[in-house]
Amino acid sequence: MLDSETRPAATALGELLRNGECALEADGDLRAGREWFDRAYRAAEAECDGAGMARAALGLGGLWVHEHRSAPAAALLQARLRSARTAVDPGSSLALRLKARLAGEADYGAGESNKILAVLEEAKRAGDPVAWAEAASLAHHCLLGPDHGGQRRALAQELITEGFRTGRRSDLLMGMLWRTVDLFLDGDPHAQRGLADLRGLLAERDHLAVGFVLDAIDVMLSIRAGRFDEAEARAAACALRGEQAGDADAIGWYTAQLGAIRWYQGRVAELLPVLRETVHSPTLSVVDNAFVAGLAVAAASAGDEREAAGALARLRGQDLALLPRSSSWLVSMYGIVESAYLLSDVESALAAYALLTPFARLPMMGSLAVACFGSAQHALGVAMLTAGETERAREHFRAAVRDNLALAHWPAAALSRARLAQALGPASTEAGRELAAATREAEQLGMVLPVFAAGVTDRRVTCRREGSHWVFALDGRSALVEHSVGMGYLATLLDNPGHELTAVELAHGVVAEVTSAQPVLDRTATGHYRRWLANLEAELDEHEANHDAGRAEKVRTERDWLLGELSAAAGLAGRVREFAGAEEKARIAVGKAIRRALTRIAAADAVIGDVLRDGVRTGTRCSYHPG
Repeated sequence: MLDSETRPAATALGELLRNGECALEADGDLRAGREWFDRAYRAAEAECDGAGMARAALGLGGLWVHEHRSAPAAALLQARLRSARTAVDPGSSLALRLKARLAGEADYGAGESNKILAVLEEAKRAGDPVAWAEAASLAHHCLLGPDHGGQRRALAQELITEGFRTGRRSDLLMGMLWRTVDLFLDGDPHAQRGLADLRGLLAERDHLAVGFVLDAIDVMLSIRAGRFDEAEARAAACALRGEQAGDADAIGWYTAQLGAIRWYQGRVAELLPVLRETVHSPTLSVVDNAFVAGLAVAAASAGDEREAAGALARLRGQDLALLPRSSSWLVSMYGIVESAYLLSDVESALAAYALLTPFARLPMMGSLAVACFGSAQHALGVAMLTAGETERAREHFRAAVRDNLALAHWPAAALSRARLAQALGPASTEAGRELAAATREAEQLGMVLPVFAAGVTDRRVTCRREGSHWVFALDGRSALVEHSVGMGYLATLLDNPGHELTAVELAHGVVAEVTSAQPVLDRTATGHYRRWLANLEAELDEHEANHDAGRAEKVRTERDWLLGELSAAAGLAGRVREFAGAEEKARIAVGKAIRRALTRIAAADAVIGDVLRDGVRTGTRCSYHPG
């Protein structure tokens, strides 16, 4: 918002209106435009200037529908639009434009389009290009569900033509933008050409609102390409631009894009706290249910079946068919299908399948093509898996692989291949090929395939180190746990599933077959342990210097254990002893460390903890066997 120092000292009503229209239409600065138009409306109202009130109220509506998200702000806009309408000639262009804005706001909130389409026809009959252009853009926004693709594309093309007639920069840009969005929502292979056209127009003069959408689409394309780190950085920068433009969708789009990234990284459960907060945000669109669907998936992935089932029940309501066909509908359905699978909710899966089937050819995108979860064929396949219809699931997943490759959505293609392997079954040669391809692609992209989609019968927990923490993953869920000695032991076992390692090997961090007939330490081992001890001493000094008591104590414990082992291994006059109590000491120490680690993992995620407890064996020999 313009503050008292940066706000121009415009006082005349005409100047206020011109500044607002320039900010909104030429610059796409929604925030500055609202500031100018608010001042203009109050000035016009004080002067009983009906035309001024109308122009200001129209400007306050902005470029999009439902820009004013909070209840008080939306109510104030409605009151001003109605008041302005009574203050102008009912047959004037301003009255028709006000009627269009009121119709668009009402239709969008109800998930309908009849009122705005009727006004659009009225404007066409009146031969009013400005009123028609505004009504067409509003109507397009009310038709963003999957049912009206052809109607949207026709509107966008006409709006481009009308943009030259009105002479207003925003009309041409909005027509070009809507056309580009339509191409992406339709899965058109030439969609990116529209981006290039728009970039050319913005190179001449920036437009904050349109540029924000283009940046958001670029984030989506980075996710499709599997460049997750780049996409995450771009998403944060895009959100900042959206906030600068004053767009109410800035935070919602960022959360959706982060959700897509975490989904393909196998880390969606980490977003559970954010999603719990977001679903109640007043900045969300009134017809946006995608975040409730995301909450259901994240909760189910985190093992909170009660919360997941509650979110799914909210979406289903009395009848899933009544869920508004908004721009977030396809993404909502994706979340419904995935959470239904995790909850084994066959009824919800079948209901979603019936509703999704007519849109099987479409990509599952959110809002203005800002987040993409691949082909709708994939969701149809998951629904059939949930229902136990594996043959039909295979057909859908084969189609999903083909469509996702055509979209250049590499993470979605890898996930569809893995799901296809699951539907084919572990005994299938084709399943082996698809699973190998999916695994190879996932490794290249840095994504994590859920075990349940891998076409295997075991439930293998995986882990990776992230700084001072470990991330343990299973079936699309994850647990973030602070590093400890036991976590390191567990990581070694998880990296060697089905193989036995002695407790001594785990404790020493070396792999060597050890028996009681061998010396405890040879010269090579002695040198290794001395270097290990020196490193521990240096690490201890560093933590103590940084006053990090917790980490210092952990290192001190490991150092003292190592000193004890070295002392026990040394005989009289430094002669090397053969094994006596070393194996037993290692068994006890390693077993305790692993059990402590398992307890901490279970506290972070009970499901992962239980699966690990079932699969990990400790003792003189330790191992991990997936269930």
